[in-house]
Amino acid sequence: MGNCKKKHLLFGIALFLACTMNGQQTSNNKREFPDWALGGFVRPQNANPIISPDSSTFYCPLSKKYIAWESNDTFNPAATVYKGKIVVLYRAEDKSGVGIGHRTSRLGYASSSDGISFKREKTPVFYPDNDSQSEREWPGGCEDPRVAVTNDGLFVMAYTQWNRKIFRLAIATSRDLKHWTKHGPAFSKAYNGKFYNLGCKSGSIVTEVVNNRQVIKKINGKYFMYWGENHVYAATSDNLIDWTPLVNQDGSLKVLFSPRDGYFDSQLTECGPPAIYTKKGILLLYNGKNRADDKGDKRFTPNVYAAGQALFDAKEPTRLITRLNEPFLRPMDGFEKSGQYPAGTVFIEGLIYYKNKWHLYYGCADSRVGTAIFDPAIPTEPDPLP
Repeated sequence: MGNCKKKHLLFGIALFLACTMNGQQTSNNKREFPDWALGGFVRPQNANPIISPDSSTFYCPLSKKYIAWESNDTFNPAATVYKGKIVVLYRAEDKSGVGIGHRTSRLGYASSSDGISFKREKTPVFYPDNDSQSEREWPGGCEDPRVAVTNDGLFVMAYTQWNRKIFRLAIATSRDLKHWTKHGPAFSKAYNGKFYNLGCKSGSIVTEVVNNRQVIKKINGKYFMYWGENHVYAATSDNLIDWTPLVNQDGSLKVLFSPRDGYFDSQLTECGPPAIYTKKGILLLYNGKNRADDKGDKRFTPNVYAAGQALFDAKEPTRLITRLNEPFLRPMDGFEKSGQYPAGTVFIEGLIYYKNKWHLYYGCADSRVGTAIFDPAIPTEPDPLP
């Protein structure tokens, strides 16, 4: 075989392997997942949206009046398992303002035996109150939770405090998901308070499936959390409450990966549900936002949010190995493309291993809650490309 033919053959093999590793379309036009990724996730038939706005009222201790606390939008859910049932903690907005970020957010509670049909509590279980965090949570509220649990049953929630001045990643803990202890901003003690006023959100604590339970795992002797909205960063902790962001030698935040021009995640790469430690590495599911200009992916709607997956080295969790070049979940149904975010959103925050399946929970256009399920015994394709 001549040198020219050898080069072409080697190039073709390399291209095929790269496409397969990153979840690209293969030559037969069929999308396939690499062996390190989760999916495909299938939306249960005639089930979504599983949670929608409701007229329930609640006496707000700060406004001192009854509020229809989930009347405008219900979205961006966390998920975990408690006493054999899936529990979803979802963000709910009232009608106190106009537009995203101008209402008050509280967290509602819903439970299910099958992960599809949910029973909801009539009042929120987490909200701005007359407590030590009111100046950081009022009037914007408590937003976008992610929940993970320790082996001994302590639930740890990373959520966003929003006082309409600055948003902060904060931590709260509970034993029953209804009664919570607020611990304040996650980074308040790190580096003598250097990052206290940093606008930050979206904490994804590393977990592992052990004996069919998804529990928080230590990496190299410490708890580990991916976090961030514009870029993906990391932080470590000894107690799950006080977190120390990883920084470079000059003291700047260490960036693990960033948006990519020409891809679905060209504007934002925002951490999703708790990351998962696997034999292949640490899997981080994240939310990618597409740019509206010529640097976005032209196949997708401008400003749309779709879901991606990235793989980190299990021993060096700051080292990115690879990530999917295309989303595995994107807005498909009408309620995922119409709401207070009309560009379309599948914003993933809840992922739980339950009865041998992976249940994913996500916000739909910032207005509803949806679910999709991955059964490892029944391989399926990711959402089709436009």
